[in-house]
Amino acid sequence: MGRADEELTSYIYMCRVWRMKLRLSPQTLQVLDAFLQVPKDWKYGYDISRNTGLKSGTLYPILMRMAERKLLETSWETAEIGKPPRHLYRLTPDGMRFAREHGLVRSTGRVGRAALSGARG
Repeated sequence: MGRADEELTSYIYMCRVWRMKLRLSPQTLQVLDAFLQVPKDWKYGYDISRNTGLKSGTLYPILMRMAERKLLETSWETAEIGKPPRHLYRLTPDGMRFAREHGLVRSTGRVGRAALSGARG
């Protein structure tokens, strides 16, 4: 890969990041933390709600915004007869990169960003 290709790749990536602006509210950080516990696993919205304590009216708009920005991959679980299908979510590579860039990579079981307390880091 030549220098020009690297610059173009960097430019394209920065354009994507610019479009991906996501408000890092305490609730959004909680959701990212839930995904970072086991980043490659699929998660149900109900389980995320239970683990974070967020109500569905707060959680699902966050999940939708993250999915729109390609930070989450979504899938429908085919259900047994008589049960409704369930939506599943997991971090995409862009979602992991977003978390890393914002200092959110888990270490010692806690979110690694001072933003949870409102501080900038």
